[in-house]
Amino acid sequence: LSTKACCLNMKVVAILLALVASASAFMGPKVAHAPARATAKVSMSYENALGVQKPLGYWDPLNLLEGASQERFDRLRHVELKHGRIAMLAVLGQIVTKAGIRLPGDIDLDGTKFSDIGTGWDAWMTQVPDAGKYQILFFIFCLEVGVMKDQGGSALDGTQAAPGEFPGDYRNGYIDFGWDKLSDADKLKKRSIELNNGRAAQMGILALMVHEQLGVSLWPGGI
Repeated sequence: LSTKACCLNMKVVAILLALVASASAFMGPKVAHAPARATAKVSMSYENALGVQKPLGYWDPLNLLEGASQERFDRLRHVELKHGRIAMLAVLGQIVTKAGIRLPGDIDLDGTKFSDIGTGWDAWMTQVPDAGKYQILFFIFCLEVGVMKDQGGSALDGTQAAPGEFPGDYRNGYIDFGWDKLSDADKLKKRSIELNNGRAAQMGILALMVHEQLGVSLWPGGI
């Protein structure tokens, strides 16, 4: 095989491995084995957790919840939600840029326009100026360490922000959008919708990445 083909195969394998790892976000029936009674009792408590829905039901192929405490479960759910939110933004970014929507003006001092930048991984690697990459990464870092987290009891103005109601609740006593006025059933429904949309987006953006490396577009007209 040529060096180019080998590199392409390695990229595809890496993305597929990431896809397999992300499968633990979906919870369905466990394969039969004989766990200890205490472990089974702990695991049973998650069979009715948010996100256990048809057609998969409870699915933990990597046994991440085997003997897991509530703290461990909440941590995994928080990570799943965050990855799902990032994936939803990534898919939306693909849709927007594939539709030809760009910011006006130039992206650098050399006169490169935003409209000159393509889409996908290759555009990021070869077209976005290095200074632009650093700005984007710094912005993400600021969001990660200072904004997109549960800041209960650590408000910057000295007040005590209320802790989140559930893993992934980043309101911090500041943003509400009418959430507190919803019934418990509506809150559960909206959380379930977000969780499932995030799961679908994780699969979707991985599929887009894989097909980009294969040179096969999933978009109408091959854009």
